[in-house]
Amino acid sequence: MSTPDPALLHAATAVRENAYAPYSRFRVGAALRGASGVVYSGCNVENVAYPEGTCAEAGAIAAMVAAGETRFTEALVIADSPDPVPPCGGCRQKLAEFAAGDALVTLCTTQGAQMRTSVAELLPGRFSAAHMDRT
Repeated sequence: MSTPDPALLHAATAVRENAYAPYSRFRVGAALRGASGVVYSGCNVENVAYPEGTCAEAGAIAAMVAAGETRFTEALVIADSPDPVPPCGGCRQKLAEFAAGDALVTLCTTQGAQMRTSVAELLPGRFSAAHMDRT
C-alpha cells in the first residue's frame, strides 16, 4: 500500500493533538488538500450537550470554506483506534458536497494502519444538488 500524502498526514496528526474531547477522549484529526493545493485541517470538538459537537472532517471543511475555497481533491483522517475510522454519515455527505466522487480519502490510525477509499465509495447514492433540479 502506498504511503499517505506526507503533508496531509502531518497536518491531521498535528491538529488531532488540539482536539477538544474531554468526554469521549477520542481525538480525531482531518486534513484536506484544497483544489489550490493549500492544506486545511480540523479536529473534533465535543460538547457536553451531545450531539452538539463538531467532527474533525467538518472542522477542516469549515476552515477551507472560511479561506475562500469550496473544493478539495484529497482528504486524510486520523484517530487512535485499532482500525481506520470512517467518517460518520453526516461527514460523508459533507465531504461529498465539496469534492468529486473520485477524490481520495485516506483513513489512518496513529499506529500506522491505513485504508484508502474515495468520496463516492464512502457515500454511494449520495444526495446532491441535482436532486433539487426541477427543470
